[in-house]
Amino acid sequence: MSSKAKRVLPTRPEPPSVEQILADVRGTHPTDPVFLLPAEPHGPSPGEQEAAAEERERLYRQSRSYVEMNQRLQESRERLRERREELRRAGAALERGIWEMRQKAF
Repeated sequence: MSSKAKRVLPTRPEPPSVEQILADVRGTHPTDPVFLLPAEPHGPSPGEQEAAAEERERLYRQSRSYVEMNQRLQESRERLRERREELRRAGAALERGIWEMRQKAF
């Protein structure tokens, strides 16, 4: 086995304070490449624009369909909740009626 000497690494410096970061950003030149957005080499072709518009329209219609479906589902859920409550009340009334009939029979 070979032995390697461990290297002692220097400690990390403290991160800069907010004031130091702001001073650094304020001191940059307006043409600093870090703060420039790259220009698109060419605009989209008419065919690409049309395809993008069609895709946006398709996604809009799909989103609208999902919203409408969600509204219908919420309405259906509320109707089912009401019907369940009606059935629960009817079941309780039936149980009372059966109990009363048994009381009269015995």
